[in-house]
Amino acid sequence: MFLGEYEYKVDSKGRLPLPPKFRQEFGDGLILTQGPEKCILAYRVAEWQKLADKAKTVPSYKVRTFNRGFFGMAFSQTIDGQGRMALPSHLRRHAQIEDVAIIVGNNNYVEIWNPDLWNTEKLSIDQQMWQIMESLEEQR
Repeated sequence: MFLGEYEYKVDSKGRLPLPPKFRQEFGDGLILTQGPEKCILAYRVAEWQKLADKAKTVPSYKVRTFNRGFFGMAFSQTIDGQGRMALPSHLRRHAQIEDVAIIVGNNNYVEIWNPDLWNTEKLSIDQQMWQIMESLEEQR
């Protein structure tokens, strides 16, 4: 399970360190793709495969656009010896990431954010979180 929020510098080659506690989880590599809220999503290979399998069950005419954005913009990466992953330039542009990024654990995947966009997102989260939690409690 990925938890927490971490701030790291992006080096001149577009590499970003992963939090040490996340590195083992990505030992087999990771898949990066664009997120809908101007962030980058990072999945373990096994989790990515689950998503790919689910996408195959929906008729292609319904998910063609989703597949193009989600799978077509995805890249397989490995973690280097210093615990860094390379962020492809088009994903950095999508997420407006330049020299600093925020890595956010999101249960079974990780989000990578521009700090300003993440702060804006957190304000929205603060306003909605308790309402969402109450609706989850009602579903039990």
